[in-house]
Amino acid sequence: MNTPALFDISPLVSAEAPIFPGDEPYALRWTARLGPDCPVNLSALTLSPHIGAHADAPLHYADGAASIDAVELDAYLGPCRVIHAIGCGPLIGIEQLRHAESGLPPRVLLRSCARADTVWNPAFSAFAPEALTWLAERGVRLVGIDTPSVDPADSKTLEAHQVLRRHDLRVLENLVLDAVPEGDYELIALPLKLAGACASPVRAVLRAL
Repeated sequence: MNTPALFDISPLVSAEAPIFPGDEPYALRWTARLGPDCPVNLSALTLSPHIGAHADAPLHYADGAASIDAVELDAYLGPCRVIHAIGCGPLIGIEQLRHAESGLPPRVLLRSCARADTVWNPAFSAFAPEALTWLAERGVRLVGIDTPSVDPADSKTLEAHQVLRRHDLRVLENLVLDAVPEGDYELIALPLKLAGACASPVRAVLRAL
């Protein structure tokens, strides 16, 4: 029996990983090292929970909303469709989604880049708010994107995030879909149970059906 192909759609988390200006970069330090008096290596981390592939919690864009430890996990696991919108420009609109409308599963990931950025690029593609509404009306419960945010980098109103809030959609950002053909997969991208946090890194993978 052939093992289904597994696509790792998570970027490397490192000190060089691109982050929003002012966000906390990844840093690792050693608190213990193997030696005559120590049987293990132990490290400690500091980082923004929005680094690399990550899941935003509703708390990120709404005071009093659920933190990532309180979010139900079922949206992050199950049938998923990857839709290509490469070269779509600043915003992914409904017109980039219509060709993949038939039989949409509850999870949709959008590939907007020919190659995911490895340095900070504020001119990334984001979602038009009406495109997220269109997906929610078709039963989608989770959306993902291969850029740092569903909203443009300079947005002060976060209209796309507010659509997520109104429709109770979950979201994944900073995915790497460079090697993933358009089509249907199984998504596995569980957030960590971080008490009170506004987001969590995920190790996001797609398994071919």
